Amino acid sequence: MTRLAPADDINTRTSILATGARVMRTEGEALLLFAASLDERFVQAVETMYAVKGRIIMSGMGKSGHIAAKIAATLASTGTPAQFVHPAEASHGDLGMITRDDVVVMLSNSGETSELSDIIAHTRRFAIPLIGVASRPDSTLLKAADIALVLPAAPEACAIGMAPTTSTTMTLALGDALAVAIMEKRGFQPSDFKTYHPGGKLGAQLLSVSALMHTGDALPLIAEDTPMGEALLVMTAKSFGVVGIVDAHGKLSGIITDGDLRRNMDGLMSHTAAQVMHKGPLSVRPDALAAEALGVMNDKKITCLFVVDDDRAPVGLIHIHDCLRAGVA
Repeated sequence: MTRLAPADDINTRTSILATGARVMRTEGEALLLFAASLDERFVQAVETMYAVKGRIIMSGMGKSGHIAAKIAATLASTGTPAQFVHPAEASHGDLGMITRDDVVVMLSNSGETSELSDIIAHTRRFAIPLIGVASRPDSTLLKAADIALVLPAAPEACAIGMAPTTSTTMTLALGDALAVAIMEKRGFQPSDFKTYHPGGKLGAQLLSVSALMHTGDALPLIAEDTPMGEALLVMTAKSFGVVGIVDAHGKLSGIITDGDLRRNMDGLMSHTAAQVMHKGPLSVRPDALAAEALGVMNDKKITCLFVVDDDRAPVGLIHIHDCLRAGVA
């Protein structure tokens, strides 16, 4: 087990906590200032990025480059094609990645980063829209940009006021604000999000019932007038511990579970399915999230749900084990 170094004394601990709180307050205050300063240029940036025919090209050097790469990933994951182009690599051939159909978003706290010059010149030469983000309105970057997004004057959070802290936090938040505004303008839905996040925990949470449900011959279904002897055979053969009952119109009218069998042991084999079934069983739609179905099963302490269409005709069955195997929790 890793041994953690203890604080030397109470004064050291208090000092560390005070530093952490000061940094967060400094950056939080800067974000509030930035939010209040957003204007028509932010709207223009969103509209320009939304209308892009090609890709959003994010670029920046150093810390700004790391932020730019993260923003590119956020845009791509929310339905806006985007990629990061390193400004130094652009000068050695990667300018070919930037086309006339693209929009370039360039980040630089000072706006004077020399490595950005070749990309700036490239956008001007081929009339590629350039959105600049910097803290100095009169900087080379913002003067060249079609849309200039100015970071408000705010102190860096470090003790010497030089390490990129507040400035990178504001730039990152700006990227999130742009991505979310474009996302909402596009009407991005959870089903769209699933397309770009098929793997991992997030992908599992966005799985639909239709992706996990059993269909066709696997479904344990019988008619209302089916003798219980036959019902038991179907229930055993399908191995779900339940059997669904459909009426003359093919709609799900009831369900028989192990509990229903125990409650009707007296004369069970003389009954029909309709006489034993639990009427109006819980069900779920195929387009519902599997997480929603799992929540119902956990809440009602049941192990499966029939999946029905708009007319309550059974089209599938989802079992709690299907959800757990897929990582839905």
